Amino acid sequence: MAKRRANGEGNIRKRADGRWEGRYTAGHNPVTGKQIFKNVLGKSQAEVKEKLAAAIQQTAGLDILKAEQYTVETWLQFWLDNFGKMTMRPSTFKSYSGNLRVNIKPHIGGIRLTKLRTSDLQKFYSKLLTEGRIVRKESEKQPKGLSPKAVRNVHIFISTALGPKNAAAGGR
Repeated sequence: MAKRRANGEGNIRKRADGRWEGRYTAGHNPVTGKQIFKNVLGKSQAEVKEKLAAAIQQTAGLDILKAEQYTVETWLQFWLDNFGKMTMRPSTFKSYSGNLRVNIKPHIGGIRLTKLRTSDLQKFYSKLLTEGRIVRKESEKQPKGLSPKAVRNVHIFISTALGPKNAAAGGR
């Protein structure tokens, strides 16, 4: 007989393909009132149990009802202050904050998360490569675009903040 889990702990089952799946409620749809379910997968029951506990803990602090209201800028700033700051080095935090302020906010900061598409990101990265450098006196003779490494760093920041671990908040 399967062990019963308490309310709020989600459920765990073995799938037909041999993997284990943990499902949990990430919130409620503000329009219909129906539950929003998310899942985590793993090779073993113990692995899924850990992932499930971490996912439930992570979504506990997020306001799913406001997911529609987040813009790229507000979400990245929220993520940076509440999740990134605790898990990254101070130099990385400073770099991400600068990228948000200088590169992301002016170009795609105003786009709603629910409206953000991969084509928007691709245009943004292309624009950074061709004309992303801030015009300064000392940089007059340098090319106008950012280096591929700098653009990749911006991409890493965005994809980390909007990644599957953060999808419960409407990240994508």
